[in-house]
Amino acid sequence: MKIYALIPAYNESAAITSVVQASQKHLEVLVVDDGSKDDTAALAEAAGALVVRQVPNQGKGAALRAGFRRAIEDGCDAVVMLDADGQHDPAEIPAFLACWQQNHSDLIIGQRTFAKMPWLRRNTNTIGTWMFSWAMGQHIPDNQSGYRLLSRRLMQATLESSESGFEFEVEMIVTCLKSGFRLDWVPIRTIYQGEHSHIQPLKHLVNFIRVVLAARRAMHAKP
Repeated sequence: MKIYALIPAYNESAAITSVVQASQKHLEVLVVDDGSKDDTAALAEAAGALVVRQVPNQGKGAALRAGFRRAIEDGCDAVVMLDADGQHDPAEIPAFLACWQQNHSDLIIGQRTFAKMPWLRRNTNTIGTWMFSWAMGQHIPDNQSGYRLLSRRLMQATLESSESGFEFEVEMIVTCLKSGFRLDWVPIRTIYQGEHSHIQPLKHLVNFIRVVLAARRAMHAKP
């Protein structure tokens, strides 16, 4: 089986080398540089990663789809998505691979422990979980974790999405369940070390509510 560790990155020169090197212990690494203004792309290449350059900056969702297209072209059966800032521990990649091999899952999400988050993120993630679970009609314990494994067919099913930002990861769950694909979870460490977030809170909230309402309509639409 061919699987890439897929890392979307935007101005992550401080952490990208260590994340790439740690990920390479488990998988070949593909970095999508989303129009960085620093030397993220050059450092990723120097560390041995395959690099796709997306110019100009288009958002995480667009970067992930660019990575999916490259992975599909290269014959990958799946990808493991993880962030470039160090919030995801590459040592946990084998847990995703073991779950995939056992269950043939199409989407495996790394489930965090909200209690270990800073209070603002803990509260926003808890509220987001309630809202999205309501929309989906089932409990979704962590809808915004970016540490995930996707099968080839789920990658293909998401390519027509128009979501360019973080909301793409929420929509991904809708696509998986609406398609009748398998969703699974693995527990992961909850790591917060003062990393700078690229999320704009108000814009993210508005878009999250929009995606939640769209998910509710999609899941309850008559066939």
